[in-house]
Amino acid sequence: MEEFNRKKHWEQIYQTKALKEVSWYQPTPTVSLNFLKQFQLPLHAKIIDIGGGDSLLVDHLLQLGYTDITVLDISEKSLDKAKKRLGKAAKKVKWIVADAATFEPQEKYDFWHDRAAFHFLTEEKEIAHYLDTIQKNLNPNGVLVVGTFSENGPEKCSGLHVKQYSEKSMTALLTKFFEKIKCITEEHITPFKTMQQFIFCSFKNRAY
Repeated sequence: MEEFNRKKHWEQIYQTKALKEVSWYQPTPTVSLNFLKQFQLPLHAKIIDIGGGDSLLVDHLLQLGYTDITVLDISEKSLDKAKKRLGKAAKKVKWIVADAATFEPQEKYDFWHDRAAFHFLTEEKEIAHYLDTIQKNLNPNGVLVVGTFSENGPEKCSGLHVKQYSEKSMTALLTKFFEKIKCITEEHITPFKTMQQFIFCSFKNRAY
């Protein structure tokens, strides 16, 4: 029942909000692109954007020449909007409608990107399952980048409670599974001219 309600909630959000009417909108996802650049991923690298919705990261990835991109979101409407925006280029992308909390990947990835999806997982069981899923489906030495609201960020988003993180709490949780690379903070300015503070951390999957 919880999964159904969550999906219904997000379908409603994307049904009623335009691209620039959601707080997470950013025309250029600079922080995410900087992480991508840092790791110098080859253009054939397998990339997945969790909770990507109709964000513009996929547009930039295509422009950079990446050829193996997957975008996952719980909202089918959000992905439909992204496909419409991309036009013919949408055929170059794999689209998956799934809840990040219960997602079971069918392939492994070199770069797992999650901006503002992870912090919606507030139950310990969901968090543990999600991190276990990443570890099992991120290639050896693959990179994970997670961006969440910081402890100075919002406590709720789109009417839902979120789990805030600091560099310390993020590191303590994820280094059980991964090797930390670095963390930074971002002050995201929303389309409504308000500021939301994020913590972004990158990790490497330990070779096995």
